[in-house]
Amino acid sequence: MARVSEDEVLQALRRIGDPARDGNVVDLGMISGLAVREGNVVFSIEIEPERADEMESLRLACEQVVADLPGALSVTAVLTAERATPPPSEAQQGPRIGRHGGGGPEKMDLPGIGAVVAVASGKGGVGKSTVTVNLAVALQRLGLKVGILDADIYGPSMPRMLGITGQPRSDGEKLETMRGHGVVCMSIGFLVDPDQPTIWRGPMVMGALGQLLDDVKWGELDILLVDMPPGTGDAQLTMAQRVPLKGAIIVSTPQDIALIDARKGLNMFRQTEVPVMGMVENMSYFHCPKCGERSDIFGHGGARETAAELGCDFLGEIPLHISLRETSDAGTPIVASAPDGAEAQAFMAIAEQVKQRL
Repeated sequence: MARVSEDEVLQALRRIGDPARDGNVVDLGMISGLAVREGNVVFSIEIEPERADEMESLRLACEQVVADLPGALSVTAVLTAERATPPPSEAQQGPRIGRHGGGGPEKMDLPGIGAVVAVASGKGGVGKSTVTVNLAVALQRLGLKVGILDADIYGPSMPRMLGITGQPRSDGEKLETMRGHGVVCMSIGFLVDPDQPTIWRGPMVMGALGQLLDDVKWGELDILLVDMPPGTGDAQLTMAQRVPLKGAIIVSTPQDIALIDARKGLNMFRQTEVPVMGMVENMSYFHCPKCGERSDIFGHGGARETAAELGCDFLGEIPLHISLRETSDAGTPIVASAPDGAEAQAFMAIAEQVKQRL
C-alpha cells in the first residue's frame, strides 16, 4: 500500500478552517514542522496562547482528517504558541520555577508507570545517552520492567543505540512502543526522517514531548528513564515541572568544563523540587587494551568531588573504552553484549543503587 505524502496531508488539512478567521489552517500559515515518514505524520498547529483551550477541537479535527487518508498509519498534531510577553511586574520578579502555592504547572498523570527518572547533563557530549541505554538494560537484567523516553528531540539517538528500526504502530488513538533488548522505547526518531533536521521552536518541542508521554501505550513499567536533552532550557524545565519525576541522575565527565554545566543541571532539578539521585562520572579513566596502562584523559574523580561538595550521592564511574563506542553504534549496549566485562559491571553496580532508591 502506498504511503501518504506531504502534499496529500496539506490538501487534507485545507479542509479544516479556523473558526475565528476566514481561511483554512494551511493557507493561514498555522501548520509547521510537517514531517511524513513511512506513513507516520507529525505536524504542529501554531495558535495564539489565549486560544489554547478552544483550539483542542481543531487539533483533533486536523488529526482525524489526516488519519482518514489512505496510507496514514499514525498522526500526531501538536498545538504550539509563542510565549506571550509577561506583564512588567512579573518580568521584574524573574521566572517562577518552583511549585509553591499551587501556582506551578499541573503534573501529568502517567498510570501504570511506577517511577519516572530523568537522566540529564548540563552539556552535550558527555555520554548521557550511552549511560541511559546501558542503565536501562542493567535495570531490566535486575528484574524490572523498563522503558526509555528519548526526550532529545533535536538529536534522538535511542533507535540507533537500541538497534531498533521501523515505525511504531497505532491503535487509532495511541502509538505502540518499540522494543529492543527487553526495554520498551519511544522516540521522535521513529517518526521523522533521520537525515532531516528537526527545525522546531521551543513550544513545538515541548508539545511533542508531552504527546510522546501522553499518546503512547507504555503499559506497566517499574521505571521509565527519560533521556533528557542537554542543557537547562525550556524543554528541560518543562519536563521537570510537568512530568512526575521520581528523581534525576546527573551524568558528567571528570573535566572542569563539564562539571560546571553539571552543577547547573543539578541545581535546576533542585529548584524545581526534583530529588537528585546522584551523579555518574562517565569517561572516568582509560585502560589501554594493549598495554593495560591506565590514563586519566579527562582527569579523574571530579564528579565524585562535585557530588560531595553539593551534598548528593555519587553513583559510580564508567571507564572510557572503545567497546562502549562500538556497541552503542551497533545497537548492542555493552550490558547486553558483554555482560561480564568491567564496563557492563560498572553499569550493573549503578543500576543496583538506582533500584534501591526506587
